[in-house]
Amino acid sequence: MTASSPANKLAPPSGEDIIAQLKKARVGIIVSVPDIVTSDGLLWPISKDPDFQLIRVCKEDEGVSICAALSYSNTRALLLMQQTGLMDSLNAIRAIAMDYHQPVCMMVGLQGKAPDETVLASASYGVRIIPPILDVMALKHIGIDSDADTQHIAPAIDTAYETGDALCFLVGQSPVIAGERP
Repeated sequence: MTASSPANKLAPPSGEDIIAQLKKARVGIIVSVPDIVTSDGLLWPISKDPDFQLIRVCKEDEGVSICAALSYSNTRALLLMQQTGLMDSLNAIRAIAMDYHQPVCMMVGLQGKAPDETVLASASYGVRIIPPILDVMALKHIGIDSDADTQHIAPAIDTAYETGDALCFLVGQSPVIAGERP
């Protein structure tokens, strides 16, 4: 289990690189509750990409159910949300993804995490408690804070679907699209 890359003012991850990794992992459906951390650099480009079907849901726990159900038809999906929604849907994740051993893959924007902080050292209580909670649940999590981290996305999703294990990517900086790098 990894909480996040070390803090050192890394450039934010590329939305295009994340999308390329999702395609490489054969993810075809994105289930989403809009998330301020990933909206501009990830959700909006996905919504315009013909390679993805976007399913908008009202509550994150609905997304957990949808992603698990899609796995029965060999359809790979990713649930996109922020950590407040993750916290709100923990019972569904526990029951559906963990107890029933379903490959629910989630990408969670960490609202309130500063770019120069690690997740565990975040000034935001709501951010720094996420990795310990996921650890207690034995839910694998991978930090996505820079372009270097995006290379782990496709292999981790492939493994999740091969093993039936849930997976959570923790996005610590808002992904950016080409031409918008700081």
